[in-house]
Amino acid sequence: MKSGLPLVIVAFLIAALIRASVGAAVVAMTMAAGIMAAMPGVAELSPVYLAAMVCAINGGATAFSHVNDSGFWLVGSLLEIDEKTTLKSWTMMESIIGFTGLICAIVLSLFA
Repeated sequence: MKSGLPLVIVAFLIAALIRASVGAAVVAMTMAAGIMAAMPGVAELSPVYLAAMVCAINGGATAFSHVNDSGFWLVGSLLEIDEKTTLKSWTMMESIIGFTGLICAIVLSLFA
């Protein structure tokens, strides 16, 4: 089955979904990389495109930090802010960083 989406976007979406459900960035990166490596045709991609996929996976694994993430609680407790404020600040910042990684990955993939 083909989705029609570029592999860079698929890599981001897989990592972001895992990050949102599990909460751990390292788990999201590792699982997304394993899933993407198992996809047909990935071995024939150029090194630049593979680097773009790595950036997309890292962006997806960074976005959507919430109450399942230990970093969420660490930032909230160290800055002495409540959960609502942590969601507004930390989660928003992490999501902006993640989507910036996706944009950089898409731009990089255009040169592959």
